[in-house]
Amino acid sequence: MTMFDDDGGARSGFVAGGPAVLLRLEAVAALAGLAAWYWTSGQDWTLFAILFLVPDLSLLGYLAGRRTGAACYNVAHSSLGPIAVIAAAQVQPALLPFGLIWGAHVAFDRALGYGLKYGTAFGDTHLGQVGKRRAAARVAAA
Repeated sequence: MTMFDDDGGARSGFVAGGPAVLLRLEAVAALAGLAAWYWTSGQDWTLFAILFLVPDLSLLGYLAGRRTGAACYNVAHSSLGPIAVIAAAQVQPALLPFGLIWGAHVAFDRALGYGLKYGTAFGDTHLGQVGKRRAAARVAAA
């Protein structure tokens, strides 16, 4: 499978070039904003540290196969969940720290280049390849 087409990925389903950089910068901004919101809301940073990596438990879905793993990962790493929890916090304020932590985790992953997964392989994401697949693609290109 070729990762990028001759035009830099426009037809392949992967983001490349300038748009990829902008998406990662947006993620850094989101992470900073969510962390600032968490701080100004007076939340406990111990809770933040304990829960920050909880969305990565979705990786256990890969024990059931690539497609199931990708679906589990995408549910836990989409911005929709944290946005819904933050919105629900307007009615139930105790939910706010959970939505902010979850959103910060998603933004952190995006800033590092970990995108939503395709069911083809763990390393295939909407932001390009990650892990061993990315390293193999770089070696092949050299």
